Amino acid sequence: MIIDLLVNAHHYEGLSPRIRQAFDFLRQTDLAALALGIHEIDGRALYASVQTFSTHPLAEGDWEAHRRYADLHYVVEGAERIGYAPAGSLSPGAYDAENDFMLLSGEAGALAPVPSGAFMLLWPEEAHMPGLAVDEPAPLRKVVVKIAV
Repeated sequence: MIIDLLVNAHHYEGLSPRIRQAFDFLRQTDLAALALGIHEIDGRALYASVQTFSTHPLAEGDWEAHRRYADLHYVVEGAERIGYAPAGSLSPGAYDAENDFMLLSGEAGALAPVPSGAFMLLWPEEAHMPGLAVDEPAPLRKVVVKIAV
């Protein structure tokens, strides 16, 4: 897991060509004006999901993990906390292969603030609980780039 500001993304671009493409997309796109929904960058190998919602309390959060994609969560407007835990420290639920999505349960993990202009990069074996309120529920606009690994 990596948390940093987008202005520092150049430090991580060498991890893979797709990660470099993902950061290029975030830097070169007017994310505040981009329509909600899915935007293919390189087919299903690299695509972005633009989302707006209200953050929620920790008690309403769900742990999730993926097997085929790394997640690059970027906060466009607002702020959120994202829970983080090694997937192996939580109890897995059923895996939805079509959507590369698995719910997990458990109490392990840490909470990290992700303010506007910051990102969190998570690998498939890293469970996460996105969309948590920093203090009180508040509006959030974010882009999650799905990176096939």
